[in-house]
Parts: sequence; structure tokens; C-alpha cells
Amino acid sequence: MPGFPSAARTGRTRPPARRAAARVVAVAALALAAAILLHPVIPGAVGTAIATVLPWLGLVVLALLVVALLTRRRVWIVTLVPLVAWLALVAPLAVPLQDVPAAQAGEYSMTVASQNVEAGSGGAAESALTLAAQDADVIALEEMDGAARAEVREAIDGDYPYLYTVGTVGLWSRYPIVNEQPLELGLGWNRALAADLETPSGLVSIYVVHAASLRPGAQSDRDGMLARLAEIVAQDENERVLVVGDFNATVTDPAMRALQRTVREPNQSKASLGFTWPSTAPIARIDHIFQAGLTPLESSVLQAGNSDHRAVLSRFGF
Repeated sequence: MPGFPSAARTGRTRPPARRAAARVVAVAALALAAAILLHPVIPGAVGTAIATVLPWLGLVVLALLVVALLTRRRVWIVTLVPLVAWLALVAPLAVPLQDVPAAQAGEYSMTVASQNVEAGSGGAAESALTLAAQDADVIALEEMDGAARAEVREAIDGDYPYLYTVGTVGLWSRYPIVNEQPLELGLGWNRALAADLETPSGLVSIYVVHAASLRPGAQSDRDGMLARLAEIVAQDENERVLVVGDFNATVTDPAMRALQRTVREPNQSKASLGFTWPSTAPIARIDHIFQAGLTPLESSVLQAGNSDHRAVLSRFGF
């Protein structure tokens, strides 16, 4: 009617497309927040998939925020829910490792290195030499074939007089290795070992592990190995424990929850998530050095050899 402006001209309604987009953004934001917060307790492939891409979900959250702002509605507030959830889980993992006062660092320190050297890559010896050049006291290597074991022995045995290998994993040490034994984790063949290191401050338990790969329909192999490993580590009688290797799982993977009740992984010395795979452009950290009873002093990731995994390196005080 003349004299009365329409609702559209006064701005009291919104275009239907913007309302629909706002609803989609709100639902997507809440679903994403639920996935981020609940994935550590979601078993199987779904929980693992979310854990693997978790660091990159921040980009999805930012995209939702941009779309929300374009709708010119207050739905942007809802997108803060997954943002806060993502920051709560990811940000603590990227905080640099704090410096430890000399009085707390202990009288001795031990540097531990680990890498999946990729069977058939031909770079196992180069990897071992690179890690030895970092002044590593203990070197753990995974996915070695017979040729790789021989090459590593020839390359570093002179500097590491103590060694123990089982199947595809091996341990080289400047400290005596005692109580060594294969660790059968349910696969029917050995790709893990357990031993004690005789350090100047007493025994340190060490486990070297190469968990089963993630393949469609075969995730139960990896999950079973990690569950069994967690049981064994929880029963370890030594005060100091190291668990190192290629776990084929990130720290937030549901399959890693049980292990981390006993041991923890130090953050990187520099602000970083320490991605290790694939080595050329890493997108996930699936190689780890966990500890209990030791004081983390340094932690880093480095390129070594021709492997598709980067190496991990940590120094501990005790």
C-alpha cells in the first residue's frame, strides 16, 4: 500500500540464500566441534582419520568463519566453538619445550634418535651416520631389511659398541644393552624389541616399535599392536622408560590413549608440531619418542637418508 515501505526495503528480512547458508554453517560448525572434541574416543578408522587431519582442520574452521561473515548474520559466533575446540587440542602440542634449569636437568643427559629408514631406500647407513653426527647416544631404526642392517653395522658399529636387532628393528647404543628380547605384539612376527640400557644413573627401559601400517580393512593389526604395547609398558618395573619408533599414529589417535597413560612425548624445542611423514612435505607426526621418569631437555625433527620418514631426536636429563 502507498506510504508503507516493504519489509525487504527496511532490512527486516534477510535474503533466503543467506539464511540457508547461515544454517549450513551453524550445523557444520557444531558437527566439526563435536568431531574435534570426541575423536579421541571414537574407535576405528573414523577416529584415526580425524586425528590424522586434526592439525589441518583449523583451515576448515577459518573457511567456515569467512562464510559466516559473508552471510552478515551472527552465525559467526557459532564458528568460534570449533575454533576454541581446535585450539584447545592443537595449540598445546605446538608450544615450545620449556628450558629446564641446570639444577633440575640432572647430572647426566642422554640423546635418543629414531627413524623409519624405509626398506629398499638404500639410505639406512646415511641415516645412521646423520643421527650419529647429532651426538645421539642411542639410535633406534625401523623397517630395516637384511642389506640395511649390514650397512648400518659397517657404518656406525665402531662408535656404538652395543647393538641388538630383531626382525626389522634395531638398537645401537653407547650404553650396555641388557635384558634384551623380541617383543611379539600380536602380528605373528617380530617388529618390536625390549631392552634395558645400563646408564651411569641406573637402568633405563627402552622399547623400539614399528607398528603395523594403516591399510583399508587392516587397522585392527595396528590397534592390536598398540594396545598390547600399552599393557607391557604399564607393567615395566623400571623408573625410567623410553618407547620409540614408527607408531603409524598421531598422539591424538584413539589407539594411542592407553600408551599415554604411562609415557608422554615432549614438545618440540621450537614452536612446531614436528611432522615426520612424508619426509618431502610432512603432514603428520607418526614417529615418536615417549618417556617416563626422565627430564626432556631438547626435541627436534630432522631429515636423514633417503627415507620417506623424517627422524626424531630428543635429549633427556637424569
